[in-house]
Amino acid sequence: MQPVSPTFTPPLPTTTAATATRRQLLQGAGALGLASLLAPAPARVHAAPLPRLTLAGPPAIVSAPLIHMAESGALAAVAQQTVFQPWRDPDQLRAMAIGQKADVLAMPSNVAANLYNRGVGLRLLNISTWGALWIVSRDAQRTTLADYRGEEIAVPFRGDMPDLLLQLLATEQGLNPARDLQLRYVPTPMEAMQLLITRRVRHALLTEPGVSLALRKTQSFPLGLVAPELHRSLDLQQEWGRLLHRPARIPQAGIAAIGALRGQPEVLAAVQQTYAQSAAWCLAHPQECGAMLARHIDLLTPEAVMDALPRSQLQAVPAVQARSELEFFFARLQARSPGLIGGKLPDAGFYGA
Repeated sequence: MQPVSPTFTPPLPTTTAATATRRQLLQGAGALGLASLLAPAPARVHAAPLPRLTLAGPPAIVSAPLIHMAESGALAAVAQQTVFQPWRDPDQLRAMAIGQKADVLAMPSNVAANLYNRGVGLRLLNISTWGALWIVSRDAQRTTLADYRGEEIAVPFRGDMPDLLLQLLATEQGLNPARDLQLRYVPTPMEAMQLLITRRVRHALLTEPGVSLALRKTQSFPLGLVAPELHRSLDLQQEWGRLLHRPARIPQAGIAAIGALRGQPEVLAAVQQTYAQSAAWCLAHPQECGAMLARHIDLLTPEAVMDALPRSQLQAVPAVQARSELEFFFARLQARSPGLIGGKLPDAGFYGA
């Protein structure tokens, strides 16, 4: 780790190929011939349905409404075909946004702000995940981050969510993550979960439905014979509320329109409306939603999704309405490392109508 001040540990640069790819994507946008993407999208009315609308998201609850939108044909009035495509990690997400490989992308809110401030053509439509982060542990008695002082924690996606939130909350209670916590970075949440259930670490930072999946796996047969007993030890949303004197909800992720779609207001309105309707359907039909998500994302099981839905704070709030909460969150990140959001708070053009 790099040397840090006593109050913050910024995301650490790595020399991995993934990090190099991320840097090349962001710094070399012009070389990739993306002038049309970086230019403002002209407003226009779309008279006929689009031939195809591509929705993309991670193996997480934020993607469930997108998948339902594609399966149900809810966007038939604005698109002849709607498809869902999963992304695996933040680097693939950035590549899809910069290369316009999807029309609507679910993404962490700070990634959306960072891309926007670096000139990538996107507009945030909503925030729909308001916190689904937990430290899953073999010890049920640790209830604050300070209780993990000196402990090893498996953390996925170094320098991205959820690592950013862990470090932010640690510094808020006087911890230096570099000195006081042993953060074991792994490429994906699945690898963090595997370390946990095979007893190679005692704690892991996971996002729903990965939390529910880990708990289900350790209770199953025959794995349950050797896997440890695991607990939802620390709710990071509760830590956020406790430390910052705010509601226990974090504007963690939502959906954004990419490229030319930004200039088609009737399609954007349809996407926002149907996403909210599909989110409501998922909450009202957890069994069917679990089976649907598992069909599209091999890592997940219907049971884990069913367990995760009530704990994921899935609520589609239009970006303009979520702006004050987003700016509070972005300001916390900016104060510690401005590069996390592209150097400044995004302007009004970032927030979709």
